[in-house]
Amino acid sequence: MTRQGTNLLIPQTLVDLFEGSTLGAIALTVFLALVISAMLGYFARRIPRWIWPAENQDVGQEAAVVAAVLGLLALLLGFTFSLALDRYEQRRMLVLQESNAIGTAYLRTQFLSEPFRTDLSETLHDYTQLRIGLAGQHDTDFAGLLARSDALLVTMWQQTLAAERSEGPSPTGSLHIASINEMIDLDAARKYARMAKVPSAVYAALLVNLMISAAILGYVIFGFWARMSAVLLFVLFTLSFLLIIDIDRPLTGRLREQQTPMISLLEFMTVNPPGRFGSGEKPAE
Repeated sequence: MTRQGTNLLIPQTLVDLFEGSTLGAIALTVFLALVISAMLGYFARRIPRWIWPAENQDVGQEAAVVAAVLGLLALLLGFTFSLALDRYEQRRMLVLQESNAIGTAYLRTQFLSEPFRTDLSETLHDYTQLRIGLAGQHDTDFAGLLARSDALLVTMWQQTLAAERSEGPSPTGSLHIASINEMIDLDAARKYARMAKVPSAVYAALLVNLMISAAILGYVIFGFWARMSAVLLFVLFTLSFLLIIDIDRPLTGRLREQQTPMISLLEFMTVNPPGRFGSGEKPAE
């Protein structure tokens, strides 16, 4: 039986490489793959003449082939970078939308009577603090934090229902329920955004194209300094590849969406607790 999602054109080993490998392992693999491909291209040009008959060399034709291959490679790199950047931008905008939704819910909570006002405000404060923690770099504890976030949403909804049943239907209550419901929707949207990454098969296909391009460069380039320039080009290709992968890793990458809106909201909640909301007094240390 074949594995689900196996592509006959892309080795599964390459696909697995980009699933859970560290950036350092990927960088080393990509760079070595490019160097080895270039060496294969270099030796392919030196096949004995009786196997590969000598022909008049046309430098212009080789230059045209190299330009076409590098142009295609640049297009593929740009396309993959655009996919990763779109997903990053989506995650960044969701942070702002969720921050606005939580802030609106917090403001509308202040219309509730006690003890619902204080209880729900504290839950919203804890939830905001936890959402900031979820955006950090995680290896093993992410599932636990996510479970706590889901539990706080359940608690928040229970408190909202209790307040609605106690105070009865009202326009203000309806708006408050709508704001809590929007928070729950955005929680689901952010969960999906963390999973919506560029497929690993795309990275594997891009690596294959990089290797073919390196082999062609190794075949056509002559001279020590030209080869050193090719090595520098391989370094640039590797760094560009790592940048794309890092952007596309929302949980373990270094380039994650900023949480400035959430942090500002948490500071606002801390300065304006339910007991003295809007007074401008700073909480006691």
